Amino acid sequence: MKVKTTIKVRGYHLDMYGHVNNARYLEFLEEGRWQWFEKVGAFENVVKEGLGFSVVNINIDYRRPAFQGEALEIQTELISTGNKSAVIHQLVLLEGSDKVVADANVTFVIVSLKTGRPVELTQKLLDDFGLKVDG
Repeated sequence: MKVKTTIKVRGYHLDMYGHVNNARYLEFLEEGRWQWFEKVGAFENVVKEGLGFSVVNINIDYRRPAFQGEALEIQTELISTGNKSAVIHQLVLLEGSDKVVADANVTFVIVSLKTGRPVELTQKLLDDFGLKVDG
């Protein structure tokens, strides 16, 4: 399921060059992931089971600067699952256009909150947590 999140660029997001600071995109992408987890029902179910999500890798490509007052649309979707990790793709667009501001692949694991160790991503776990790859 692809989930869209809109964020308006504010003055405090900017660096001395007048555009969004590269580190702020981590926060924008995180907000997109939180909304995605909520929409698919994953977060609540994972917590009930004594588990948590842990990001283990983020690769971001910056394509275009974003400026104060612009609205950004963050599209978030699960693109692959493995034995113990999964990858979410996030696309940041200038809202209302096809202009790509940034895109990222975020690899995460589900960890046991008791042990701190990743758990196997069984089909049952993926189904229980609504973690489905589109297509």
